Amino acid sequence: MRNLALPFGSLLLFLGLWQLLAAAGTWSETLVPAPAKVWDAFVDVSGTHDGVRGYNGTTLIEHLGISLRRIALGAGIGILTGVLFGVLMGTVGWFRALFEPWITFLRTLPPLAYFSLLIIWLGINEEPKVTLLAVAAFPPVAVSTTAAVAAVPRSLVEAARALGGSRWDVVKDVVLPSALPETLTGVRLAVGVAYSSLVAAELVNGLPGIGGMVKDAANYNNTPVVLVGIIAIGVSGLVIDGLLLRLERAVVPWRGRA
Repeated sequence: MRNLALPFGSLLLFLGLWQLLAAAGTWSETLVPAPAKVWDAFVDVSGTHDGVRGYNGTTLIEHLGISLRRIALGAGIGILTGVLFGVLMGTVGWFRALFEPWITFLRTLPPLAYFSLLIIWLGINEEPKVTLLAVAAFPPVAVSTTAAVAAVPRSLVEAARALGGSRWDVVKDVVLPSALPETLTGVRLAVGVAYSSLVAAELVNGLPGIGGMVKDAANYNNTPVVLVGIIAIGVSGLVIDGLLLRLERAVVPWRGRA
């Protein structure tokens, strides 16, 4: 009960403080709309009202679904590539020396720093958006997988080789299972980074899309719709992170146990 009561209580406290701040009138309603205004905006963009369907002809769930599809494709590419590079960098010394500085360089770049370049190269359709999300998701997985593979106990590797295991057998049966917990942590981080890059990915030609909706609403000072979009991104991110956490517990149930 406490695990349910504490989050619910913090939500009620947040809504109460928000309502008091809006009612105080310190800032205009355009800057700080009341929770009721945001709820009305949520209802409006979730269906058809007065002949207007959703936002820009697309409902909220459709905006969110299109963005989630972009994240799934982009982050999926970045995660798969990151795992492959991480395994290679953790097992092949020259490969790590060659690519680790470039991955570190890429990890320090904010998405907006290279998004304009991707638009120049790939146009304004889906390609730059998916590429941006893939590039954003790639470094966390590559770094975590590299560290996990490099930390595999040498005694396990040597024992597998002594028993006649080939290089592939050692990687498949020893290295990958040992590195899997940290790799899954990197996957969760990568999905979070992809989510934080979503609005940047949909800055140009982002409608339909939840990030494009937020940007377009911000251009017209439509703060309630902006908040609806932000809340939708945050809630969906919490749900996906919870699913990934449950997957991690199912795949590596031994994690955290002696």
